[in-house]
Amino acid sequence: MAAKAVRRLLSEYRELINNETEGIYAGPVSEDNFMLWECLIAGPPDTPFEGGMFSATLKFPDDYPLSPPELKFTCEILHPNVYPDGTVCISILHPPGDDPNMYESASERWSPIQSVEKVLLSVMSMLAEPNDESGANVDASKMFREDRAQYENIVRRCARKTVGL
Repeated sequence: MAAKAVRRLLSEYRELINNETEGIYAGPVSEDNFMLWECLIAGPPDTPFEGGMFSATLKFPDDYPLSPPELKFTCEILHPNVYPDGTVCISILHPPGDDPNMYESASERWSPIQSVEKVLLSVMSMLAEPNDESGANVDASKMFREDRAQYENIVRRCARKTVGL
């Protein structure tokens, strides 16, 4: 099955190169391993993330695109929908089908028609509009709700750090 995944990923990589989307950059770590990608995601304008370039990895399962990849930030980041270890928790990255917790509809979850570009655009959108009611990082969710100024100051510091400031 991994051979099918690699063919699909090669196609998606070509698409990303040929049709660059501003603010997202991604590609395989090496020609020998198409199942692990490095990514850069620009902080969305008019948010505390603005000016940052957030590094992450995308790890693809052998049965991609039937199952979603895992996206994990490799830089310091504070966000309600990012676990403290950097793993992103958004609907598009959840396995296909019905949500056992009945929080999200099947249409919001992963499906094989999704792509690397759609995932990265969803993460940019997530940065701009956190869902603090479904917090992967409880402390960040609480701070976002109760002390927005402190949250935004920490996020701005993290954004500056990503570009060496």
